Amino acid sequence: MEKNINIKRLYQPVQPIIRPAFGHVKYQEFKPDIRLSQYIYCYWELKTEQQLEAEFHYRVVADGCMDIYFELNNPIESYVIGFSKNYTEFPLDTTFHYIGIRFYPAMFPLLFHINASELTDRYELLELILPEKAAFIKNHFNPTLDLVTIQSLLDHFYLNRINQHGVKPDFRFFSAMDHILKNSGNITIEGDLNTGISSRQLRRLFAFYVGDSTKTFCKVIRFQNILYRHPQTENKEPNAFLDFGYYDQAHFIKEFKTMYGDTPKNALKK
Repeated sequence: MEKNINIKRLYQPVQPIIRPAFGHVKYQEFKPDIRLSQYIYCYWELKTEQQLEAEFHYRVVADGCMDIYFELNNPIESYVIGFSKNYTEFPLDTTFHYIGIRFYPAMFPLLFHINASELTDRYELLELILPEKAAFIKNHFNPTLDLVTIQSLLDHFYLNRINQHGVKPDFRFFSAMDHILKNSGNITIEGDLNTGISSRQLRRLFAFYVGDSTKTFCKVIRFQNILYRHPQTENKEPNAFLDFGYYDQAHFIKEFKTMYGDTPKNALKK
């Protein structure tokens, strides 16, 4: 994988920070074993540090990734969430402690041979998709574990998975994804993706590995590039949005709100 795609150097998916107003909710990301760094962007923890007065709404913005997550206090149930071009908001209880695994785009289907399009715009019980992984979480995780132990358990599972089953990437697809990431999603699909395969084959590969069309994936990567670069929306240049490949401001704001759930001005303010 290393010599064919540099995803860990080309792409860093961004999720919204927890605002200070929610001072009793903590979110943090921690990295997997370096041998997994081409497949898994991060492990993450979302938890309350004391009971909240009301339920908490957690927003997940479009990032092209797929996640596995579970409640550490109830690991019997674990879930996988697929690709989405829209933001998703999850209402949570007044106390919670979630652990998650965020896979880079295309890596969940690569590791587990699951067609990503079967999970697009939805989340599903993990036991219905990967019963072995769901059983592992159920049998090995509990609220007494610290993050070091959690990381070690997850690393061990995924390294064993790769060692036992290997990975067999379609490098035509990964060459196309590499080009999209290098250009932050701003490409002409018909002209720029010279993969040596037909447009029909390319659509099939993106459906399997990503869960949606090449065009939609490019939109998500372009949106994520804005979050990563974090431009100031009060920029003196009124047409700064053109730098990100949007043809007018209305188009930019509409697409951003669809993927983030708020306007660029509100989302990107200090």
